Amino acid sequence: MTHSLARAAAVAATLLAAGTAAAQDYWVYFGTYTGGKDGSKGIYRSRLGPHGKLSEPEVVAEVNSPSFVAIHPTGKFLYAVGEGGGKDGGPVVAFALDPKTGALTKLNETTSGGAGPCFVGVNPAGSHVGVANYGGGSSAFIRLNTDGSLGKTELFTQHTGSSVDKNRQKEPHAHCARFTPDGKVAFVVDLGLDKVKAFTYDDAAKTYKETPAADITTPPGSGPRHIAIRRDADFAYVCGELDSTVNVAKLDPKGGNNKVVQTLSTLPAPVKGNSTAEVVLHPTQRFVYVSNRGHNSVAVFRVGDDKLLTAAGHITGDIKTPRNFNIDPSGRWMLVASQDGNQVGVWEIDPTTGGGKETGTVVKVGRPVCVTFVPVAK
Repeated sequence: MTHSLARAAAVAATLLAAGTAAAQDYWVYFGTYTGGKDGSKGIYRSRLGPHGKLSEPEVVAEVNSPSFVAIHPTGKFLYAVGEGGGKDGGPVVAFALDPKTGALTKLNETTSGGAGPCFVGVNPAGSHVGVANYGGGSSAFIRLNTDGSLGKTELFTQHTGSSVDKNRQKEPHAHCARFTPDGKVAFVVDLGLDKVKAFTYDDAAKTYKETPAADITTPPGSGPRHIAIRRDADFAYVCGELDSTVNVAKLDPKGGNNKVVQTLSTLPAPVKGNSTAEVVLHPTQRFVYVSNRGHNSVAVFRVGDDKLLTAAGHITGDIKTPRNFNIDPSGRWMLVASQDGNQVGVWEIDPTTGGGKETGTVVKVGRPVCVTFVPVAK
């Protein structure tokens, strides 16, 4: 079989699998900002059907500004940060999740160790969560107990340094903590340092440790915010909040020589005041998406055989300050959280071009900033 035919067959198989997965319903959990005229009451839950329809959202947990939520690999637990708190940290909260009803039951909570926790991620083994503290410029790795509850903080790291933007980069601002698919490396993205800090898993100690030699340095003034990592952990994509870019990083899992090899704009033309918020890799890994706050769009990039990117247009429509967005596991539906539009909309993704078409499905949620999925148990 020729290379082109093999690639076509692989793509067809992936899309066929995606079509099969589309028959699955998903619980969708929305992290939000609470308080104020347009604020919400906490974490909301909706149900996404196989035809892209969303049920009316319901409050499932009252938490102060749960701006980011993450799901345990078993689908039976949910973790949230409460964006706030003083220098000693804001809350990190664990919930038991009933996959049949979508209900959440609080297990326990702890503190993040630093001000302004804005992100929580779970490693593939379900043994640790990683937390990024924006205000405190720090990160923490917390062990998870077998019942899903939060255990002790095993590593707390105060980031140090600064970068070129005197307004936004006078000090560190951790913004994201994601794990490689094998869980061997955690990348903590720091906007204030123009750096993605690396932490590797120590098999003997059974915890994560700081590994500066494997850090990724992004272009000066880019202000890296979030990262999406390929399944083979050979490449990653990092959005630059401050300069409206997407940066392609080539990863070296064995040697730790990780570096940026490509930088592209997320805009068709400069837009004053624009900033990026989220970067998402399509389940087929054929497309990368980045949200633009200001341009009010989601930039589309096609992934080449070399894993580098080519700009492929923008998803637009009824979008106002798109924060986090996500794609359901079938790869068919994109849900965009419009923070200042107080709503979440659904777009249907074209499997050939990667573009998106508005479906007309929109639900009201006060200041939504995060979207995540859990399969509905039958």
